[in-house]
Amino acid sequence: MRAGLVLSGGGARGAYEAGALSYLYERIYPELPGFEFDVVSGTSVGAIHAAYTLASAHMDAENRARQLAETWTTMAMGDVLALGWSDLLGVPLRALGLWRGSRGGVTSRRQVIGGLLDVSPLERIVEDRVPWQHLDRNLRSGRGRALCISCTEVRAGRVTVFMDGLGADPDPWDHDPNAQAIPSRITARHVRASAAIPFLFPAVRIGDRYYVDGGLRMNTPLSPVLRLRSDRVLVVSLRRSRDSDDAAKPYPEEVVTQPAFMMGKVLDALTLDQLEYELQRIELVNAMIERGEEAFGEAYLERMNPAVRAQRGTGYRPVRSEILRPSQDLGRMAAECYASKANARSMGVLPRLLARLAKQGVPDDEADLLSYLYFDGCYTSRLVELGREDMRARHDAVLELLASDPEF
Repeated sequence: MRAGLVLSGGGARGAYEAGALSYLYERIYPELPGFEFDVVSGTSVGAIHAAYTLASAHMDAENRARQLAETWTTMAMGDVLALGWSDLLGVPLRALGLWRGSRGGVTSRRQVIGGLLDVSPLERIVEDRVPWQHLDRNLRSGRGRALCISCTEVRAGRVTVFMDGLGADPDPWDHDPNAQAIPSRITARHVRASAAIPFLFPAVRIGDRYYVDGGLRMNTPLSPVLRLRSDRVLVVSLRRSRDSDDAAKPYPEEVVTQPAFMMGKVLDALTLDQLEYELQRIELVNAMIERGEEAFGEAYLERMNPAVRAQRGTGYRPVRSEILRPSQDLGRMAAECYASKANARSMGVLPRLLARLAKQGVPDDEADLLSYLYFDGCYTSRLVELGREDMRARHDAVLELLASDPEF
């Protein structure tokens, strides 16, 4: 039995993910003595949390949860985005490719290119808040753990999964022309590359290639945990389930033409992924195995899998999954926080101006673009609490999944 954790991307929306994980560490882990995920897969902000999950495996539950949650609840936009007047005035020039000024921060100019915003404070958060010195040891303990960080390689547009740990195995990707797996010692640079939202954040060089947000092609990176033979999978998504009441409503022309509105919808579209398809395929394979064993006996899977492995690199097996989704609209929550704090001096002049631009011309009840960029405690604290509440509501189901007997 191998347990996998899948963490999604979404900029400031990642505070929800942090809340869910903090509850998992603090309340569910103590009921599972000695438990740790065998495979953790993340992209974008989920890559930061994936690295933190395995790098902090040695910590006690309370401190592990508190340190992650406090990173988000005490956040201000200046903690994540370095905004000076030259940066703000240079946005249109950089958008047109006419600005080539140098950037400060942890990385050098040769290591990052492009981007409208300077994210050196975010780089420092990644460097300082993830206990990198413990990652290698934690990855090489237990039953063979694996950390998977998904990026998008800029030149080819291909999904690249960097993987580290005794459980890392690139062979299942040999049959996939659209993705590649690269065994590597994962560092903060891999995580920063995975979190580099195109256009907004600079691309990061690893080796001789540049990489950006893995969410472009795989925002909820379920595939790596399945290919590395996880049969119990917990997924934390940053997209709320849509029902019949969420049918798309028409927007007036003056709204559709607003840059902030369009960019928010473009980011939503870019981060659409195949999660629903992957989950349906899990159910299909489970049903196929069940019916096959009923018809041909328990040896059915053993006899079928050699042919399957020859075609896709790994065999089929039954997989159990639980998916946690926000119970509220995160864009609407961003709009509510903006309405309550847009004029607060505590934000600072330039962060407040950036927030205003991200909300300019957008309907009052939503703020998709702002929800990715609103690294402010007003918003992130609410998301942390929502993530904890939603995980609390699924406590028993998640506990049953992670403590499940092989016979299910």
